[in-house]
Amino acid sequence: MKIESMIDSIKKIVSFIKQYLKTNILFITFVISSVINSCILRFVTVKNYFDIRPVIADLALVVIVGAFGYFLKPKHQFRYYITWSIIFTLTCLINSIYYTNFLSYASFSLLKTSLQVIGVTDAVVENIMELKDFCYIWQIVAMVFVHKKLKKRGYYDYVATIEKGKIRALNTLVVGLIFIGMFISTLTSTDISRLNKQWNREYLVMRFGIYAYQTNDLVATLKAQINPLFGYDEHAKAFREFYDTKNNYHETNSYTNALKGMNVIVIHAESIQQFVLDTEFNGEPVAPNLKRLANEGLYFSNFYAQESVGTSSDSEFTFNTSLMPASSGTVFVSYFDREYVTIPKLLKQQGYYTFSMHGNNGSFWNRLNAHKSLGYDKYYNYKNDFEIDETIGLGLSDKSFFHQAVPKIKEISEQNKNFYGVLIMLTNHTPFSDITGHTDYEVNYKYQAINPDTGELEEMIAPYMEGTKLGNYFKSVHYADEALGQFLAEMDAEGLLENTAIVIYGDHDAKLKKSEYKRFYNYVPETDSILSSDDPNYKNVDYYSYELNRKVPFIIWTKNKNLKGEVTKVMGMYDVLPTLGNMMGFQSPYALGHDIFSVDENVVVFPDGNWLTDKMYYNQSNDTGKLLNPDDTVSVEYMEKYTKIADQAISISDSIIIYDLIRRTKETQELLGQE
Repeated sequence: MKIESMIDSIKKIVSFIKQYLKTNILFITFVISSVINSCILRFVTVKNYFDIRPVIADLALVVIVGAFGYFLKPKHQFRYYITWSIIFTLTCLINSIYYTNFLSYASFSLLKTSLQVIGVTDAVVENIMELKDFCYIWQIVAMVFVHKKLKKRGYYDYVATIEKGKIRALNTLVVGLIFIGMFISTLTSTDISRLNKQWNREYLVMRFGIYAYQTNDLVATLKAQINPLFGYDEHAKAFREFYDTKNNYHETNSYTNALKGMNVIVIHAESIQQFVLDTEFNGEPVAPNLKRLANEGLYFSNFYAQESVGTSSDSEFTFNTSLMPASSGTVFVSYFDREYVTIPKLLKQQGYYTFSMHGNNGSFWNRLNAHKSLGYDKYYNYKNDFEIDETIGLGLSDKSFFHQAVPKIKEISEQNKNFYGVLIMLTNHTPFSDITGHTDYEVNYKYQAINPDTGELEEMIAPYMEGTKLGNYFKSVHYADEALGQFLAEMDAEGLLENTAIVIYGDHDAKLKKSEYKRFYNYVPETDSILSSDDPNYKNVDYYSYELNRKVPFIIWTKNKNLKGEVTKVMGMYDVLPTLGNMMGFQSPYALGHDIFSVDENVVVFPDGNWLTDKMYYNQSNDTGKLLNPDDTVSVEYMEKYTKIADQAISISDSIIIYDLIRRTKETQELLGQE
């Protein structure tokens, strides 16, 4: 009897499953297609193929969303499910495109900055559209196909006779909650903390799945708009405690006051990476002027940008304030109206006239408002202050921009004892193809060798870099470098370099893909081929080598060459203010970085929580790191120490930005003598 009872039970279960599958086809199609798309996204981005946890998280959310469809009559359910299918498809598609180009995931906080895309349409069309990014559309096609088949079979009329919508909705919700419970049981305190902070997006998608991440991101974005209204006391307390105990290393050293009383011109070098200074083709350097300035000046060869979704604007902000970019949105768009202690404001206390110049629209990245907030006396921009006589890419060409800037700087120098100016370059902006065809700036990629038959030097092989994105980048850099050389020559001719320090920094890396570098590093010119990955000479461009290669140049140069030498210590954009401050006689009590000449071991904190010291690069997402010298060793305590420093720097900086802590604690007014 027991066996018969078991058989009957099994038959009932099988019958129930068959009936369920038969009468829930649309719901099941929606759930399966949504989860498959989320898996595909992770596979092509973070590549965590075997982790079941994000699958459970995405499944739970999709089941719960799908459950509400049962509250509708069967004939109306398709509209509900196709709407959510479109939402989930777009979620995967947008994040795939975003990750392809920025190695991160999209955020609702980007909606405020999405209008910036209008200014870089060419870059969007040429640089980000890839076929694989559109594979997710199959979900919509599948849903429409299944719907038409079901409608033709009279499925919806049949289901309407047997389905009790509210009961099925509640049962499905219970199943979704069970999945959530299963997932929550796997979470650690670190997972919960990072979900709350939201700044390590790669980790969140790897751990929570794309739909849970995006839902949490929406909540975090809305919270960011509401947060300034609540929790001020708690964050202000943490802010005061942090700076009360922070060692700002205000020690004098051999570089103290080295630039005191000098004028300063800062060159914001668009997309210039450090490795181009050492790149040559046929004995001709790609960036001869930058290389010369690095050799003649103070050259920081392990300098890293710390930008987030705000790219160039983030670098401007961090350069000027020694704070981190905002974890949600961008400071220039969302938080420009806060009070910050900046280089222009601090130099204005010393009587400096401060200005900025750019060959793009003043509204781009909201610079018209943001630069005023940073303390610049004037922002010279695009059609308002420059004659648009030559455009390349996004706006006024660098050569024309620099040429027109010189007389403006001369006029400023005649009217002011000291000046501090930032000139933002533009031409070397992705997609780097706009300079192609300007024959004056071509790079000869053809391999030259002695022909064994003739004994003469000949171009032996086809130009292997021609037509590639990295090849176009080298051409674009070559143009930008020549424009910089022209600018310095014209400045010198006007006598403007006699008491002026030139500060050059790359605002961020070129955002090129690993495949571009793999081809570049493994090309064999003698055979016009690429090394096989199993060749002992093959250079693999893995995650860590790619990240370490993202460093950008930072150079301080004077005509008299009094400052000279290479600084190999790792340094970040937030170290610029305290380092220049030591050299010029100012300081900010809120600087998160350090004077590079007064700290024994420096750490560069990145907006995603990763960090870099002279010993290792640490990836918080995977809780793994790479020793820069294989013979070195680091302890668990060492990694915990710098992970804590990274978390705290991001948290404190966010508090300052979101809660406007510097203004609200009235400390800025005291610092600047305004009370």
